[in-house]
Amino acid sequence: MSVSVIIKWGGQEYTISTLSEEDTVLDLKQSIKSLTGVLPERQKLLGLKIKGKPAEDDIKLGTLKLKPNTKIMMMGSREESLEEVLAPPPENDDVINDFDIEEEVIEVENREENLAKIARRVKEYKVEELNPPREGKRLLVLDVDYTLFDHKSCAETGQELMRPFLHEFLTTAYEDYDIVIWSATSMKWIDAKMKELGVTDNPNYKITFMLDSAAMITVHTPKRGVVEVKPLGVIWGKYGEFYNKKNTIMFDDIGRNFLMNPQNGLKIRPFMKAHLNREKDKELFKLAQYLKEIAKLDDFSGLNHKHWERYLSKKQNQ
Repeated sequence: MSVSVIIKWGGQEYTISTLSEEDTVLDLKQSIKSLTGVLPERQKLLGLKIKGKPAEDDIKLGTLKLKPNTKIMMMGSREESLEEVLAPPPENDDVINDFDIEEEVIEVENREENLAKIARRVKEYKVEELNPPREGKRLLVLDVDYTLFDHKSCAETGQELMRPFLHEFLTTAYEDYDIVIWSATSMKWIDAKMKELGVTDNPNYKITFMLDSAAMITVHTPKRGVVEVKPLGVIWGKYGEFYNKKNTIMFDDIGRNFLMNPQNGLKIRPFMKAHLNREKDKELFKLAQYLKEIAKLDDFSGLNHKHWERYLSKKQNQ
């Protein structure tokens, strides 16, 4: 059964009719974010209660017994300045709360309700191409925060927080891979960060497109409850003639983002405390070499990216 609600915020009304009773309150908040730009963690939905208490993010909408076109008042505000992007995030940072995905993945990867969410994203999420996909190239999907950029430390400019070798890494990768940026934030801030880092208009490489949190889905895991993930099936569903399981690799510092595609994920060491680690961090320098090595393969599915350093060392010593 579909669920339709009307969100009242900022003197306007927003109709949402694309959700089902199996979707959660967090899915609803993601839909609201797509329409208003207000991040889920900043939203307070008035009147959305179960047993007299505010509904938690993992509650399924079907249990709330909402009437068609129920009106829900939202309180919350958008971020307003680039300074917030460069400022430290709240202390409950996801990178600290990550977990090992291996024991969870069998439960999640092929569950019908999750595949249905991916199909819905393929249908409804609008990708704005910055540059066309190139025939015969592999696909590299990159997270932003802690992967390319230390977003916890304070700095006057994004350049100070940029991971070492970023532009060299992207230049080398672009020879063999189309590059997609996927961050669990709003597109406004992905745009701002990429411009601040000098990525968007770099003459040595091109970004194919960028995805924000609205392209993510929520999945239920047996031990951790509802979590958000980045399903590569969204990209494969939209660009199946170019990209698939055999030619895609994804870097992220949070392992759970790979839950729907564990074979394609490489968990990168998080780049933190930029001022202390800028001279020591060589992760992107080494990963550029790894990407170059595996680009020689027709099929990535036999690789275990968990052991990428071992694979690289072995190839370089041959």
